Amino acid sequence: MKGIILAGGAGTRLYPLTMVTSKQLLPVYDKPMVYYPLSTLMLAGIKDILIISTPVDIPNFERLLGDGSNYGINFSYKVQPSPDGLAQAFILGEEFIGDDACAMVLGDNIFYGNGFSRLLKTAKKNAEEIKRTTIFGYYVNDPERFGVVDFNDKGKATRIVEKPDEYISNYAVTGLYFYPMGVSSLAKKIKPSDRGELEITALNEMYLEKELIDVQLLGRGFAWLDTGTMDSLTDAASFVQMVQKRQSVVISAPEEIAYKNGWINREKLLESAKRYGKSPYGEHLKNVAEGKLRY
Repeated sequence: MKGIILAGGAGTRLYPLTMVTSKQLLPVYDKPMVYYPLSTLMLAGIKDILIISTPVDIPNFERLLGDGSNYGINFSYKVQPSPDGLAQAFILGEEFIGDDACAMVLGDNIFYGNGFSRLLKTAKKNAEEIKRTTIFGYYVNDPERFGVVDFNDKGKATRIVEKPDEYISNYAVTGLYFYPMGVSSLAKKIKPSDRGELEITALNEMYLEKELIDVQLLGRGFAWLDTGTMDSLTDAASFVQMVQKRQSVVISAPEEIAYKNGWINREKLLESAKRYGKSPYGEHLKNVAEGKLRY
């Protein structure tokens, strides 16, 4: 399976912060925002990842992440000339995806919860082996801001509506999607919406009509944070700080995930720790390499 991180857009709701850098490179407590969606794909076991961003910001992602060797994975990069909808990612990434299944995560989405990796690997397996799509639902109090999924009395998804004008349900579709082989071909069939975008909801509806989509609800014990506004960015940083200080863990450390997955060795992990200097993040990687943390 291939993975895509969509990290485009101007981030105008975060001006003036994003007037000089990509939103997905802003800090969320102790690490760049992009580390969080990157960790999500790595927890699913995905090693080939395409990062899509603006012509201005792509070089900054390349400087930060390199070719992926620090994480035992492979990075590719693609310019998005203009933000024309989330489903555009599968058209831009068609050559990269090839004949593989593909997962996409939005670059400003943060997920956290016990057992999340298991859910990710199940979604990956279902896309690869039985050609089913998986999207993730999360209960919100303001569903009018999101794509929303509706269910029948048997818990089966019946429709997906983008930013509904009237109440549909409280389950928002998060920015994490697993698709089987052929997603690029379907994305090409999408017609621009009234706002001129290739909507990811339209793509999901195609799979829903064929009864080839599963909705994995993230219930109690899971956190989904969308960092697209100033308040949500601050809330995300506070959440990460609280969890890390109280539980003595680090949320979304790609090098640590790579080490636990066996994708890099201890020497490579120590090399990364040294690269981060005496920062708390670097010290954490050093402690992991030296076996000073218990899990």
